[in-house]
Amino acid sequence: MRGTGFDRPLAALACLAGLLGVALSAAAAHIPGADSLKTAAQFLLFHAPAILALIGLSAAGLARTGLARIAAGLLVLGLILFCGDLSVRTWLQHPLFPMAAPTGGFALMAGWLAGILCAVIPARRGA
Repeated sequence: MRGTGFDRPLAALACLAGLLGVALSAAAAHIPGADSLKTAAQFLLFHAPAILALIGLSAAGLARTGLARIAAGLLVLGLILFCGDLSVRTWLQHPLFPMAAPTGGFALMAGWLAGILCAVIPARRGA
């Protein structure tokens, strides 16, 4: 990967999201009534490739680097808050903090909106 700056950490976090998605799927399969864990696992598994794709589009010069990093960063933040809250609620029976899941949901939506901008705003020449 020739990416620099935040690209490598974002890629690592995307892969961590995939790993945690698989782990939560396995845990949810063994815990009766763990629908929140299933939801968290699905969100992690759906968004991990999206984060990697944003990094790849940027590295290929098909999206503005800064905008792609913002989109990927918002997706990572959203996953931490949303999936973190669902997981903490399942295992510890209390929220991560008040409004963590909705805040994470809005961050995820903002990440997807930034992804739309990556698709419609052309990359700068020579960037």
